[in-house]
Amino acid sequence: MNSMTGFGHAEVAGEGFVISVEIKAYNNRYLDVSFAAPPYLSFYEPRAVEKVKTVASRGHLDISVKVQNLSGSAQVSLDEAVARSYAEAAKKVLSVCSEAGLDVRVDFSDIFSAPGVLNQTSPDAEARYGAALDEAMESALNVLLEFRTREGEATKRDLEEKIGSIEASLSVVKSRAGALESLIKENLLSRIHDMELDANYDESRILTEVAVMLVRYTINEELVRLDAHIREFRSLLDASIPVGKRLDFLSQEMNREINTIGSKSQMAEVNLEVVRMKDALENIREELRNVE
Repeated sequence: MNSMTGFGHAEVAGEGFVISVEIKAYNNRYLDVSFAAPPYLSFYEPRAVEKVKTVASRGHLDISVKVQNLSGSAQVSLDEAVARSYAEAAKKVLSVCSEAGLDVRVDFSDIFSAPGVLNQTSPDAEARYGAALDEAMESALNVLLEFRTREGEATKRDLEEKIGSIEASLSVVKSRAGALESLIKENLLSRIHDMELDANYDESRILTEVAVMLVRYTINEELVRLDAHIREFRSLLDASIPVGKRLDFLSQEMNREINTIGSKSQMAEVNLEVVRMKDALENIREELRNVE
């Protein structure tokens, strides 16, 4: 079992450069990958996404790639249109400030350092950086996977404890099922006796009342289904594949059975265990939001 949250980082040195890859993972219903890198490394985004798919099936992952060129061989291009836009905007700001009596100056470096004015380029980027990117990405993903596995094991232990709590409460409810059936029978007999005292009683009406009460208050089917759900839940906790969605579905099914038991119960002891099961299940559902 793996968590969906985690962090991975790796650095790889090449000929005259160092590449660093940082990956941050968050909860998400589906797999969603965000890739941020210098424009000349945009070729690598599809490869990065494919590599992510080998280790993650759900979650939002932010991938950040940075390059530090050590040899001074980086090429820089000027985007004249962007620079001209910043310059025109600066002129308008100066004009407005002047009319307002404000003494404001725009320095050359303000435009020079604006985003998109200068861009580093590398015509042979794939050949130069591709192998190092692969190595850094795979190392960062391994670190991320280790992080998610550790978090997942901690979550698994907590889920085992909470499903054990539900199992213990279910055992108590099972032990009271006989007494609950006896109570139902007493209520049925009392109801039948009351109807027999009615001079206009109808036998078919009595049979209908009995059937309705049996359906309304008997919890044997709910106990069997809840027990089966718990066994399946425990089995999935030990699976080596992503099980978050299936565990979430099972928790919904368990919630339905527990609610039905609570609505049918006429015994304080059973109602108390229902409250305990619902509390434990709510904690389980909260933790499952972070399970892959």
